[in-house]
Amino acid sequence: MLDELLDVDLGCVPHVLARLAAELDADSRAILEVAERLSADQRHGLRPLPSPLPLVPSIARRFEATELGARDRELLTALALSLDGGLDALLEFDGRSAAAIAAGPLGEHMRLHAGHARFADPRLSIWIRATTGTAAVAGVHARLSVIFRRRGDRVSEDWHRARASLEGAPESAVELTTIARQLSEAGHPERALLLAREAAEHALGEARDEAHLVAGASAVGAGFATEAIAWFSGLYPHSAERWRLMGLGGLLVAQAFEQGAVPEVEPKALRPRTDDAADWCHWTRAAALAAVMCAERGDRRAMRVWLDAVREGTARIGGERELADPVIALSWLISGERDIDATAGSGPVAGGMLRALQAAMDGDVDLGLRVLARGGSGMSAEADPFVPGFEHSPVVQAYRAVIEVLLLVWRGDIGLARDRLIQAALVLPVSLPLAGLGVVLARRLDLAVLGELGPYARSLTAALPAGARIDRLVDRGIQSFLAGSFDDAAATIRLWADLGSARTTMTVPALDELALDPEGGSTPAPSIEPPEIALAQRLRVRLATAGDGRWRSECIEVREAARTLRSPFARARVETMLGTQYAIRDDHRSARIHLQHAERLFELCGATAWARTIRGRLDRLDAKEGSIVPAVDALSACRAAWSLQLTARELEVAMCAVGGAANRDIAEHLNFSVRTVEVHLGRIFTKLDVRSRVELTVLAHRTDHHL
Repeated sequence: MLDELLDVDLGCVPHVLARLAAELDADSRAILEVAERLSADQRHGLRPLPSPLPLVPSIARRFEATELGARDRELLTALALSLDGGLDALLEFDGRSAAAIAAGPLGEHMRLHAGHARFADPRLSIWIRATTGTAAVAGVHARLSVIFRRRGDRVSEDWHRARASLEGAPESAVELTTIARQLSEAGHPERALLLAREAAEHALGEARDEAHLVAGASAVGAGFATEAIAWFSGLYPHSAERWRLMGLGGLLVAQAFEQGAVPEVEPKALRPRTDDAADWCHWTRAAALAAVMCAERGDRRAMRVWLDAVREGTARIGGERELADPVIALSWLISGERDIDATAGSGPVAGGMLRALQAAMDGDVDLGLRVLARGGSGMSAEADPFVPGFEHSPVVQAYRAVIEVLLLVWRGDIGLARDRLIQAALVLPVSLPLAGLGVVLARRLDLAVLGELGPYARSLTAALPAGARIDRLVDRGIQSFLAGSFDDAAATIRLWADLGSARTTMTVPALDELALDPEGGSTPAPSIEPPEIALAQRLRVRLATAGDGRWRSECIEVREAARTLRSPFARARVETMLGTQYAIRDDHRSARIHLQHAERLFELCGATAWARTIRGRLDRLDAKEGSIVPAVDALSACRAAWSLQLTARELEVAMCAVGGAANRDIAEHLNFSVRTVEVHLGRIFTKLDVRSRVELTVLAHRTDHHL
């Protein structure tokens, strides 16, 4: 479905699509129809999905023949409106026993288990809510409010009373806001946002400001950056200063997530105008968040300004050790400095990330992974002075997940790293942390495993804010390299170097050795990496720059040093370079030995695309010696050339069209709609600069013949 949505310009981040699949019973037609009605912010996870989801034609058709008695419809409406589907309250609402409900007409529509009720088909909830009148819905809410009052459930009582009210229920707002804050701090920000949003509808005066604050904080914790900005903006400019200061940190983070850059504001202009310690605490924590956000984006100048504000604030409130030290250390580490004090970290978030990264940079990646695992186990109730109340939020979990994947890549577990990132992407906003590092990792891991960008990487990329920068030229260079187009790879990487070598401060797999200048130097390597990743890079550069006079001694020394590398991926890259250099010097026996080592190591770490590339080199070596003549498919060279310009799906459509297949035949063969095939062909014609199928076919044969 990720691919299908991208094909029609409805890109959806994985965790949003996973939610749609759960709420729409994995109905691909319904998912597509609902996605068409969502805003880009909702599809990209920057705003929550509407509740309920819109009633689309496929859902309406699915239930158009459903006949329900008044009593059954009321019970299904109560279930649809319930906060948690608790069975006891629903049975009290309806008056029948669970056995009677299960044995009756509702048995096919409801699942009753372990004290809870749910819809057998979640799409029915959407249909029920869309086809039930406003007065009937209010009546069900009112009845449920009475039931929960008798049961002593203040949260559900206030929720349903507020939803039943047509004129406002300010008496419910305070309780809803209080519970929303508790839910947010417990790691349930979406439920918290639901309650805080309802509270804001009914609250008055300062209670309304507090509801806006809690709604904004909950939205930030869930990753709903655009939603958070809307709620926090309600506090400016007329709310009391304390509410504005309490929301300042969340607002700065949300704006950085949405825009890709931290707002250019002067911290002193936002300083508290009182001596109230709480106000200074909120301002200082906002400065700390802004400093780390600037560090993530490589903006050292702004980072220093915000860190000065952190020092000023902690000097007034006495939080140097708890807040200033870990924030300063983490900011400088993220921005590329190695010489920091990892013992300054405190708390499971700031301190945990700092210690994990420092352990890896000291050469013990396994220790770094253990530190992350302890911090994310959920067993500790320790508050973090950097992000109090957000320790268990999806955004913080996403930070942990991205750093875990980075450490797995550093350890050389490429296949495992990709699997972990996909698992995280299905439930967390992994595109937000560390200025899009999760997206860069998704792209590099797809290239290493698939040889091209897969649907997860492409969907995450489509959701990046305009201000985010990822080094797409490096991705193109790697793809060319893995496809065997070495000249194109080298030219692309050198262009990247000429344009300033844009990169993340934390090393991800690249092709830096192809960016050597004519004098034999190399582009400066990022500083945040384990020692052996830096060693592997130096070894590849030594091989690439070794002249014939130094070659024999260099290769012996590099061979010995490569044996110390524990990362199978890092060592395989060095073995590949050794094999290539031997092949250039016509020592095919030595070349084959090193390339075979590389192939096995790439297979071991799960980098299957790299392994295929090495197998291709070995086959060419064998063919050159006359021992093996690999079979060549018709138009295989054309396919290889076009793969650098077209997506995988576009390439399949193009090759089918070149083979003479009609649009309908292509659609059936690839399990597309005819409309999708037409869209693909239009893009193919544009990318290849042709106007028709005939020109496409002529170009294909000309390209194949030339190559």
